[in-house]
Amino acid sequence: METLTEHRPVNGPVVYGFLRLPRNAAARQAALTGALAEYCRSHELVLGAIFIERGSATSAPSGAFTGLLDVLDLPDVYGVVLPAASHLGPKPIAAERRRQIAGSGVRLMLVRGGRTTRRPSDRAPSRTPSSAPSLDAET
Repeated sequence: METLTEHRPVNGPVVYGFLRLPRNAAARQAALTGALAEYCRSHELVLGAIFIERGSATSAPSGAFTGLLDVLDLPDVYGVVLPAASHLGPKPIAAERRRQIAGSGVRLMLVRGGRTTRRPSDRAPSRTPSSAPSLDAET
């Protein structure tokens, strides 16, 4: 007899985090990384990695954001999770970044402040996350 589904490891929806931080913000990075991990745990999402943009980017393309867009093209990516909408950058940059994320067909989820955008084929999440590595990129 096979074990119940609840007793088998099941991979849940994979999401990727994105943080926009000042250059020297180790404590803030640790706190925000923990907040993203807890959000994913409580919503039964797998946090694949966190992309970190350092400094104050004045244009939309950055190494960290480009890396995020690249992984959104992988199969079975469910969405992007941010601590708050402000992590996308100043309003003109944030608007373009929202458009690019929406164009990839994934969900954009905010830990606090704002609504979650959905893609048409949303399904309920099914598993708790493992620990996620941070992917740091200097801009």
